[in-house]
Amino acid sequence: MLPSKAISNKIPAQSLHGTPPIYTQLRTFGCLCYPWLRPYAPDKFSPRSHACVFIGYSPLHKGYKCYNPTTGKTPISRHVVFYEHQFPYKQASLTDNTHAQPPIDHIPPTLLIPTSALSNSSAPTTHPQIIQHIAPANIPSPPPNISHPDFNTDPLPDIPPQIHTSQGPPVHHMQTRSKSGIHKPKQVLNLLTHTTSPSTPTTYNQAAKSEHWRQAMITEFNALRQQATWTLVEPPANKSVLGCKWTYKTKFLPNGQIDRYKARLVALGYDQKFGINYTETFSPVAKMPTIRLLLTLALHRQWPMYQLDISNAFLHGDLPDDIYMRQPPGFIDQHLPNAVCKLRKSLYGLKQAPRQWFQKLTSFLQSKGFTFSRADPSLLILDTTSTQLFILIYVDDFLVTGNDPVAIQNLLQQLQSQFALKQLGNISLFLGIQVIQSTSGYFLSQKHYATKLLNDAGYANCKPAPTPMAPESKKSTSSTQPFHDPPLYRRLAGSLQYLSITRPDIAFATNRVCQHMQQPSDKDFQALKRLLRYINGTLSYGLPITFGSLELHSYSDADWASDSSDRKSISGFCTFLGPNLISWTVKKQATVAKSSTEAEYRSLSAATSEVIWLRRLATELHLPQPEPTTIHCDNTSAIAIAKNPVFHARTKHIEIDYHFIRQQISAGDIKLVHISSQDQIADIFTKSFTIARFQDLRDKLTIRSSNA
Repeated sequence: MLPSKAISNKIPAQSLHGTPPIYTQLRTFGCLCYPWLRPYAPDKFSPRSHACVFIGYSPLHKGYKCYNPTTGKTPISRHVVFYEHQFPYKQASLTDNTHAQPPIDHIPPTLLIPTSALSNSSAPTTHPQIIQHIAPANIPSPPPNISHPDFNTDPLPDIPPQIHTSQGPPVHHMQTRSKSGIHKPKQVLNLLTHTTSPSTPTTYNQAAKSEHWRQAMITEFNALRQQATWTLVEPPANKSVLGCKWTYKTKFLPNGQIDRYKARLVALGYDQKFGINYTETFSPVAKMPTIRLLLTLALHRQWPMYQLDISNAFLHGDLPDDIYMRQPPGFIDQHLPNAVCKLRKSLYGLKQAPRQWFQKLTSFLQSKGFTFSRADPSLLILDTTSTQLFILIYVDDFLVTGNDPVAIQNLLQQLQSQFALKQLGNISLFLGIQVIQSTSGYFLSQKHYATKLLNDAGYANCKPAPTPMAPESKKSTSSTQPFHDPPLYRRLAGSLQYLSITRPDIAFATNRVCQHMQQPSDKDFQALKRLLRYINGTLSYGLPITFGSLELHSYSDADWASDSSDRKSISGFCTFLGPNLISWTVKKQATVAKSSTEAEYRSLSAATSEVIWLRRLATELHLPQPEPTTIHCDNTSAIAIAKNPVFHARTKHIEIDYHFIRQQISAGDIKLVHISSQDQIADIFTKSFTIARFQDLRDKLTIRSSNA
């Protein structure tokens, strides 16, 4: 499209086709632009566009590449409003007209014509005098509902539109949607968003090339020195020296924007030897039912729920063993280059680091009057005549709630004086779970995680499926053709397990696809793809926690011999606290059941164990359960065995389960109630269903959209 010296400065396209090329699609590099983003917005309240910088053309798609300085992403759109006289990154020196270069004489006249004045007609446009009869294109006003980012340069001055006199045709002043850049979206052709998330380095050499990551490593290294994590000594004889490495992670805000760049030095703990440089390693973490139960308590008591984070938590733990480590890459002492680090504090990567940190933290809290929960050791309780405080610990992330705001603030000050505490305010994003607060309660969502999962898998634009699994026939049609990429299958299936924390509607399907992670087949991957399609259609779905009764009730079910490969049964049960779903489980039974009654009874035993644990936990949270907890079961034979002290040859092998359930019934902790199969909510955890039946059970689980 440009003149070539090889053909005497003629335009190749014009020489080939006999007509001058049309330059309507060419735009000024670096100018301000507003791409159309509405079809890919998460909701209707999101801006239709965003101020971006034009950086070129896509070699793969028909569209303009527009860089968004706020998000760091580069959407590709065919519908863009350009401001070719405004340059967000234009330097001040470039605005000095004294250094402006004279125009180049050999540029074809059509390049000098404003793009809005050109058309697809074949009228000759090679006469220079045409330029003075064509008014420059009017710059349209920015499209409505647009958010403007803060560029790194000075704010752009408001440039009024230039008024030109022209002999051309009269201008139609009606403001239409097309003139404002508002077009009806076309899902296939309109916009292809290419998300260029900031790349996370995997090695020190990669990170050293970026100022962001260099600064992150300096910050981490200074924190290690401030904590006196190690001392430099000569390499000891007959002692193993561990290696170390830098790890990197980009932290995001709840809205998806970049919060900070995090670098962390970790020891290569896989070289440790048991009994030599470590012994005990166990450290408890909070259970998910405990988190949901604590949120329910805070909601009903109208208590604040604060979120805390400890910076470099593992560095506070004391090491009882002598451990030596090499100096970190990029920070080797110039005066002692051959020295090694003798660790005085625990470090990320060491096998005993989580245990040492937990002991350090809990010892401090116990000195302030806190005691461990008997049901969940990660929950610490301060219970006096007038004060009730609860701290839930998940490694270095805390939840704090209670009835005394003054006592909470005193506790936070004490933690601040002892550790590098970050107060994050009211709970909003905990363990990757978005907690949305409203007047009706909390809403737990993993929308951002699910979106990232689909993007990584390449299924962001896949066709949604109405159910996570297709209804299966009893006849086995398993394919023996192995799937060609087992690591991909394992990575996706493992990611779905974390998503099921707030999505019990996918628990059974996730359990099913995870059973084939060792040797997945093509049929297994087809089931995994359907599950991803269902997630794509229900991204906004999550788990609500609302006001209501505080009485526990449970549902238990089993699908007898459902697995055609080994004829083992599937157990499924769930427990509610009033209207709120607190706990659920999907699990294949360890042994083959001889009858459906036996399968149901084993599931009933597991549900009873969960209920007893939840009753103990609820009592510690001052949510007593004076009445026996109802467990609903749709198998009359299993209920009869539990209620009647009758033994015979067909029930000898389940005598332990029998005695356990009978003991809980006699103690007044549980009671069994028959329920019809149509009303059995736990059915959703044991088998796949048709669309109507699945949606009915999903509604009974209280799973809904955040927009509902």
